[in-house]
Amino acid sequence: MKKIISVVGARPNFMKIAPLERELKRRPEIEKFIVHTGQHYDKDMSDVFFEQLGLPKPERSLGVGSGGHGAMTGRIMIGFEKACLEIKPDLVIVVGDVNSTIAASLVARKLFIPVAHVESGLRSFDETMPEELNRRLTDCLSNLLFVSEPSGMLNLEREGADMGRVHLVGDIMLETLQMFLPVINGATAWKKFGLEVDEYCLITIHRPSNVDTREALSEVLDIIEATPFPKIFPIHPRTIKKIEEFGFTERIAAIPDFIQAPPQPYTNFLSLLQGCKLIISDSGSVQGEASFFDKPCLVCRENTERPFYQEYGTSKLIGRSLSLFEKAVGEIQAGSYPRSTNEVREIGSHVGRRVVDVIAAFLNQ
Repeated sequence: MKKIISVVGARPNFMKIAPLERELKRRPEIEKFIVHTGQHYDKDMSDVFFEQLGLPKPERSLGVGSGGHGAMTGRIMIGFEKACLEIKPDLVIVVGDVNSTIAASLVARKLFIPVAHVESGLRSFDETMPEELNRRLTDCLSNLLFVSEPSGMLNLEREGADMGRVHLVGDIMLETLQMFLPVINGATAWKKFGLEVDEYCLITIHRPSNVDTREALSEVLDIIEATPFPKIFPIHPRTIKKIEEFGFTERIAAIPDFIQAPPQPYTNFLSLLQGCKLIISDSGSVQGEASFFDKPCLVCRENTERPFYQEYGTSKLIGRSLSLFEKAVGEIQAGSYPRSTNEVREIGSHVGRRVVDVIAAFLNQ
């Protein structure tokens, strides 16, 4: 029997392994293990996702907690090396682009364990983003590279990757969304906050470029204040910390028609997204999810690793430009904002099965 470890660490990872876990259950010849690094460790950012996604309890929880990039990555590597030496996996699956992804990949390859990277090839071409460095380095280390959209194939070919190791499988986050669509459809989470469907703005901002300086966070608040709809902001702990540090607590409290909420469980958040009029975000995965629901997604970034959702979906880069924001809102109000195309729904189908089929063939070589 072959052994596979799936590594999770931060909120987006949990959703990405759900389709993989479902497919691996159908393979009696594979013994599967989940190792949770603990990069996100409180209930709102971790435990609740295992519960909602029906994921089994991790076989190992490393409990690394928060900290700087170097300290966190080092603690993950120490803990994950111990887990690998105990479990002796035949392959390690890593997903996404967080510190847990690169740390686990480096440990596995130094122990001569093959690595499969789900969400390979995504590039923002912005090396000030830690995620960009994690993506590039993980792709260099990985034996199997599973790509979510066509731009990733072009990026890897341009970088000189062995294209025999590269597989275009689609966006696994959208497969997870479709797995839980009946629950999402029935959640009507907006009602719990006293909001009306298709009449409010959902906000999610947490990236360092938007919250780590007073000037940047102030510009984000300018946009929120200019939003002409009721607003709900499930605030990431990182963003709350910076709001308090820069003295913006009273400014936030004074915004009219504004709801500050804690981080939302997976299906609750997607229900809020399904029911909103638009979303303001700096997330990568939200761009795909908003496009799936055909909701305008105004991205507070100058770049994106997911150009597919600009071309075929509803994602539009506005940076922190108030004028670009107001122009986009005008289009939304006029009904002229771009709509999603069929390609968006097609890219999230049967992704987990494709990934596991390739992994199984690789292990049987």
